[in-house]
Amino acid sequence: MCNPECVRFVSRVVTPADAKGKSVIEVGSYNVNGGVRGYIESLEPESYVGIDINEGPGVDRVMDASHLVGEFGAESFDLVVSTEMLEHVVDWQLVINNLKLLVRPGGLIVVTTRSRGFPLHGYPYDHWRFQPEDMRVVFADCDDVEVVSDNPTDPGVFVAARRPTSPDWSPLDL
Repeated sequence: MCNPECVRFVSRVVTPADAKGKSVIEVGSYNVNGGVRGYIESLEPESYVGIDINEGPGVDRVMDASHLVGEFGAESFDLVVSTEMLEHVVDWQLVINNLKLLVRPGGLIVVTTRSRGFPLHGYPYDHWRFQPEDMRVVFADCDDVEVVSDNPTDPGVFVAARRPTSPDWSPLDL
């Protein structure tokens, strides 16, 4: 699920070079009120898989995001997208590490989530709020990190980051 600001952010940071002929995974892909799948698929990826904990529109595989690397393997995707999902998972640190490990070296990770001031919206649960400063720390182990805070009427934070290409890279211990 993704609001219009989220869709604008993703369409700005995900370029044809990031998606055309590439493998894409969307984590938290259930389309409740809009999504980014149509935009990304218009860039002609080789493959696109949407995962969520519930069946529904935009969901190809039902699974928990904490099992991503175990299910797909490390470095399995060129583009990893997760919009408006992170605030809903209990173990956000594990899920973030899964996103980082799932993307290939040099690949793009795009995350959007809610900040303080956004009302609780259990779907099915709502556990966390993240600030721009939090995301700068969480993605400090990545390259080309862009952290954007959207407008105050819809508090949230948007992140685009590239996994480093260094062979000795490992994710931060969150």
